[in-house]
Amino acid sequence: MSLYQLNVKDWAFPPIEYALTEPNGLLAVGGDLHPQRLINAYRQGIFPWFSENDPLMWWSPDPRAIIKLDDLRINRTLRKVLKRSPFKITLNTAFKQVIAMCADAPFRNDGTWILAEMQSAYVKLHQLGFAHSIEVWQTSSVAKPELVGGLYGVAVNGFFSGESMFYTAPNASKIALVAMAELLRSIDVDFIDCQLLNSFLADMGAIEISRENFVALKQTAINKSVTTNFWQPRELSVNKPSA
Repeated sequence: MSLYQLNVKDWAFPPIEYALTEPNGLLAVGGDLHPQRLINAYRQGIFPWFSENDPLMWWSPDPRAIIKLDDLRINRTLRKVLKRSPFKITLNTAFKQVIAMCADAPFRNDGTWILAEMQSAYVKLHQLGFAHSIEVWQTSSVAKPELVGGLYGVAVNGFFSGESMFYTAPNASKIALVAMAELLRSIDVDFIDCQLLNSFLADMGAIEISRENFVALKQTAINKSVTTNFWQPRELSVNKPSA
């Protein structure tokens, strides 16, 4: 099967079953990062991922990585940090900072796929109410809170697809993930889409499921409506572990 070429004048995608097996889940190339195309993509469980000098590539992998929120793994060290509550956690108060820090994360030694055009596209999605960030701030021993961790992703109703995270203080990205999990639990959403599995996500409890199972979960989440103020900027609290 030949690779599907998107048309910049048409925001439609081919059926996800057209995605190639190797490389895993490459569905189409081309098109653009227009907000409506991105929204259409996420509604179908498709996401863009490409590096500098590569064509714009769109993916629907099989298997797909998710975290079931009831299975989110909080190890002993993270549990101790949550009990101490050394950080301030906010929602959607510094989206541009978060995506820029994700692009420039110090643990990235192979370049970044969060190119300037990607950042601009997702900032537009944020302004339209579809892209969101969790921020983790260091507040102790500094005159002004310092952004030390966070994550961002795209939400369509109750479906949240995580894009990237960063940290400059130990456990800060993990705390952002815990905060997002608790936020989604509050509207009875039971998973976060992680797209592709890596060692960090596996340590946090991520698993791989078939594309077919993922699509069913995604559709249930998309059908869950959220209130207009659910994603409004505010400070978040994270429950302290009981043990």
